[in-house]
Amino acid sequence: MRTSNRTSTLWDSVGNTPLLRIASLSKLTGCEIFGKAEFMNPGASIKDRAAKSMIAGAEARGELTPGGTIVEGTAGNTGIGLAMLGRERGYKVVVTMPDNQAREKYELLAAMGADVRKVAVVPFSNPKHFFHQARELAAQHGWYWANQFENVDNSAAHFTTTGPELAAQAGHIDVLVSAVGTGGTIAGVSRYLKAQFPALKVIAVDPDGSGIYSYIKTGELKCAGSSITEGIGIMRVTANFATALIDDAVHLGDQAMLEMLYHLAAEDGLVVGTSAALNVRAAYDYAMAHRGSGQRIVTLLCDHGSRYTSKVFNPEFLASKQLVARGLPAH
Repeated sequence: MRTSNRTSTLWDSVGNTPLLRIASLSKLTGCEIFGKAEFMNPGASIKDRAAKSMIAGAEARGELTPGGTIVEGTAGNTGIGLAMLGRERGYKVVVTMPDNQAREKYELLAAMGADVRKVAVVPFSNPKHFFHQARELAAQHGWYWANQFENVDNSAAHFTTTGPELAAQAGHIDVLVSAVGTGGTIAGVSRYLKAQFPALKVIAVDPDGSGIYSYIKTGELKCAGSSITEGIGIMRVTANFATALIDDAVHLGDQAMLEMLYHLAAEDGLVVGTSAALNVRAAYDYAMAHRGSGQRIVTLLCDHGSRYTSKVFNPEFLASKQLVARGLPAH
């Protein structure tokens, strides 16, 4: 329960999000499909958990002291979590971001007083990549670099909070479906839940432009194309992802993701972001392949769709990407 007889802080309000049964999809598939409503965190995304854990870890190690500055390279949501919690605790926050993210993210960060530095979208090998730019700023100014990709405080957050919450809420889980960004979520949750449910099947879902599907299937990081999804997809094995326990992987394109995004909004009243829609589409496709089995399938509703309205609900933008605003095809 989120209510109590005492006052609270933003810091205290991270986590303990509800697990929602997705009624329309459960009915269509004869399986039980659940989404953990991470958009109900105070910063409206699952990245609040990682931000809190990384700040707490840095404070405990003396890497972050009163009046300090946090710097991070981010697609937006981790930056929003750091800005929100960092400002509450008296820190300055600087974020380096690729310049192709949804407009809403830049606006939220600016409103919270973050110093937002947009950089061109370049391959990870390029020193101008947003990851390397954050590292360089930390070195130049003596700031604390959160380093969400390699900082295992990230996956620890999900091992100690998200995983236990899921186990308690679901009672039993047959399948976990999750996309991969930093690898923190799937690593922490899979390690915890595998210990609770040894028969659990963990499936990674990957968009175009990411190498995780290829890596899991062949051991090589290969990809093609690009995706409008944000905050997921990667072309390297991070310290967080290296600890994930994954059984299989699926690849989905943007049109499949969008069909689920529009379906969830129209049929279930769930307006979710692109990574959440990708997660749920993969869970649904798995359930359809096992129709009527009654399996309990859990995934993450990573953030809210209001963070992407300038893209996913923008007909001109979708048309420019050869995408169509429609729901799931009839079965």
